[in-house]
Amino acid sequence: MRYLIKRNLMLFFRDKANVFFSMLSVLIIIGLYAFFLGDMMVRNFSNLPGAEFLANTWIMAGILTVTPVTTTLGALGIMIEDKVKIVRDFQASPLKRSSLAISYISSAFAISMILTLITLVLAEAYIVIKGGELLSILNLIKVLGLIVFATVSSSFMMFFTASYFKTVNSFGVASTVLGTMIGFLTGMYIPIGVLPGPIQTIIKIFPPSHTGLLFRRVMMEQAEKISFAGVPQEAFENFRLEMGVMYKFGDFDLTPAMSIIYLSAITAIFFALSVWKISKKQK
Repeated sequence: MRYLIKRNLMLFFRDKANVFFSMLSVLIIIGLYAFFLGDMMVRNFSNLPGAEFLANTWIMAGILTVTPVTTTLGALGIMIEDKVKIVRDFQASPLKRSSLAISYISSAFAISMILTLITLVLAEAYIVIKGGELLSILNLIKVLGLIVFATVSSSFMMFFTASYFKTVNSFGVASTVLGTMIGFLTGMYIPIGVLPGPIQTIIKIFPPSHTGLLFRRVMMEQAEKISFAGVPQEAFENFRLEMGVMYKFGDFDLTPAMSIIYLSAITAIFFALSVWKISKKQK
């Protein structure tokens, strides 16, 4: 199986266009932030000390949220190409379908981890260049743990989704649409607090948006201490609700532990669905 994983990794990184389009949504967000959203965000926080540090950590946490989703989906493009080009070769070989499927999931996980870690390094470099601070050792460990968690979750969700596509063109269209929408569905482009109630509800039940919440809680911690020192707790909580650092359902505050449990349950569901899909194909 390791040879299949190695093959998938080599095919992915050899295709520069595939790597580019896997990172396209991330590049779009960075471009939007650099030319439009950045100044607007800083102006919104202009009454707070350390406004730029706060805004930069918010946007970089959002970028780390979307990267595991788009990169795992991009990596699974190899599976779609194999379906079209060499599926009969695999079927004629003694290779089990389950082994083939696991190789796709494993390589998607590995590719996403590599690209997301690169994104983290670039995000931290950007924050520091703009006058912010590096993550503390403890928070860096937390972020690395969240990256692993988010990548595992995305690998199963995207594998199950991709398994229904039969052509490269249809998969490409779906990837483009999801890559474009992911920023909106995680509350990236527009703070969740300014959106209508029904849209907020959709964002709150969209699993990757909970990854975004967890990334923001950790990555914005140091900036929040600077910006909200001496500020009333109510004002601080209102800021968190508006920026998607905290979710509320009615009068009920959702804790980070609840988001982790929710994401774990979703991951378990998609793991079970993936196993079912593989088993169904083997019959």
